[in-house]
Order: sequence, then C-alpha cells, then structure tokens
Amino acid sequence: MAKILLVEDDLGLQQLTRDYLENNGLEVAVLDRGDEVFSYLENNQVDLMILDVMLPGKDGFSVCRQVRDKFSLPILMLTAKGEDFDQVIGLELGADDYVIKPAEPRVLLARINALLRRGQASVKAPEELQFGDLCIDKTSRIVRLKNNEITLTSHEFELLWLLASNSGEVLSREHVHQHMIGRQYDGLDRTVDVRVSRIRKKLGDNSDKPYRIKTVWGQGYLFVSDAWGM
Repeated sequence: MAKILLVEDDLGLQQLTRDYLENNGLEVAVLDRGDEVFSYLENNQVDLMILDVMLPGKDGFSVCRQVRDKFSLPILMLTAKGEDFDQVIGLELGADDYVIKPAEPRVLLARINALLRRGQASVKAPEELQFGDLCIDKTSRIVRLKNNEITLTSHEFELLWLLASNSGEVLSREHVHQHMIGRQYDGLDRTVDVRVSRIRKKLGDNSDKPYRIKTVWGQGYLFVSDAWGM
C-alpha cells in the first residue's frame, strides 16, 4: 500500500481528501503546517507528497524547494490559482505535477496513481546509456557528466532517459507529454517545457541556443548524441 503525505491546512478539505484516498486503497498521513514537512520526511517513509501552496509556517513553494534538495519522492502541488505563473514556479522548484483547487477527487486520484506507476516502472530493467562524458545509469538512477554527479528529480531523470533513449530522433511534444504526464497535451500545459529547461541548465546546455537537447520548431525535442564531449 502506497503511503501519501497530504499537507493541507484546510481541515475540512484535508479530511475529505484523506477519506477518499484511503477508501481507494492508499495510506494517508496528514500535516497542516509547511514547517513540519521536512522533519516528517526525515523520519518516515513516504511514496508521494500532496503539497498545498498556501500553508502556515512555510509556504508550499519553500517546502518544495527544501524537500527537493534531499528527497526524490514525487511531489504533487495543489494551487488555488489557475495562473501559469504559479504552475511554472512549482515545476521549476521540482514539483512533478500540479492540480488546481478545488480538485475533483477522481482527477486527483488519477494523477496520484500516474505518478506512483511511473515511480514503480523506473526501478525495473537495469540499463545504462553513455554519450561521451555523459553517463545515465537507470539502475541507480544516477547521471554523471565528466564524472560529476548531476542531481535530477525523479521526473527529470525519466524525461532525460526518454529523450536519450531516442537520441537522434525528434520526439513530438505531444508524445513526450503523454509519456511523462499521462494525459493528452492541451497546447497550454508547460510542464514538459519547464522540465526540459531545468535539465538543460543542470547539464550545462546553452539556455538561449541549446545544442545538447534541442527544440525543433514545430516538431518537438531532439537529444543530440554527439554533443557531450570526449
């Protein structure tokens, strides 16, 4: 049974969400303050965290940044705002997905299950990819560039693996979005774009004129196999 940490200060919504998730086979622990999250994760095994943005003690963005520096568990953020601004901030700080409140329970459950399935699939089939100075080890989920370990979130790793596994092939934004997010691309969601940008930054690609992970206008993304030195 997967264990979910729900961080939500609206006690009524917290109880409704907890009851629904537990009735659908998940174990749920709850917190209502952001400044209690890090300590809880240090002392408890959690498979996924649902994190509200507006919290007492420490806001959800600050919590996400703090947690992501040490833990790789999937983070699903809840935001009461629909602005692209909030969604992008969360993703840039390492969140894996977001849901706009009030979240329809079945939608929330579907997002949770999608994140859990991808996490389970990621530990299978030991494989390794090598491109010049870049080594991507799927077994240990470690990425090294010039022998320096690069810290990626769980979903950044999976996105890099997807692109690298199809090196030299342009993957459409629709294909990448469906594979990574588990739903059809609506033409507006910037989740994949933000993750590609974060991967580029961490792997020393040029953000203005990327040459390692290229964006092919009107087509998609291209992982360039011979752009990694050596």
